[in-house]
Amino acid sequence: MAPLAHIDTWIFDLDNTLYPPRANLFAQIDERMGAFIMRLVGCDAVEARRIQKAFFHDHGTTLRGLMDGHGVAPAEFLAFVHDIDMDVLEADRQLIDGIARLPGRKLIFTNADAHYAGKVLDRLGLGGAFEAIHDIHAMQYRPKPEPESYARMCAALGVEPARALFVEDMARNLTPAKAIGMTTVWVDNGAESGGYQADTAAIDFRIADVGEWLHSLSFEELV
Repeated sequence: MAPLAHIDTWIFDLDNTLYPPRANLFAQIDERMGAFIMRLVGCDAVEARRIQKAFFHDHGTTLRGLMDGHGVAPAEFLAFVHDIDMDVLEADRQLIDGIARLPGRKLIFTNADAHYAGKVLDRLGLGGAFEAIHDIHAMQYRPKPEPESYARMCAALGVEPARALFVEDMARNLTPAKAIGMTTVWVDNGAESGGYQADTAAIDFRIADVGEWLHSLSFEELV
């Protein structure tokens, strides 16, 4: 059997996976998160960044840390930090065509929310390319890499892990996917903290660009 012929569900992370880190959306989001934390805690920008990064590493997302530590309402936080300029995003024809020719289901699995994800996908020329977006709300605010978020996604969308492939720029987010039987792809593209807590045993493919990788796959590998 070809290496990927068993795959019938293709699952993609969103940020810094379907577009390159050089788009630097996270710089805008980081700035908004910092402003939110400064206002909430009453601290300066340096302390706000320290808090934000500690929450990200310890809780999976800054939001989860703010919820657990400060009782922040998710909708308020997400609306504030995702109010950014997306004009820096561009459509990638190689990526668009590569995703279009994949056989089977195509899904988004993101720690962001669906409203934001939809805007990003539209800017990338991928609006309508995915069957569903499983977002932070659907995860009940238990973000990747918490194992329960993967189980909840599979249950909600009817995904059989052994027949699914997951593409993600954060290596640590692949470990729970591999543990339940998914084929995993690490997009090692220089994203901030992309290699944090990487487990090479949990990575089946290591690539630099999703569009280029999809373009390189032969028809025989996919069917």
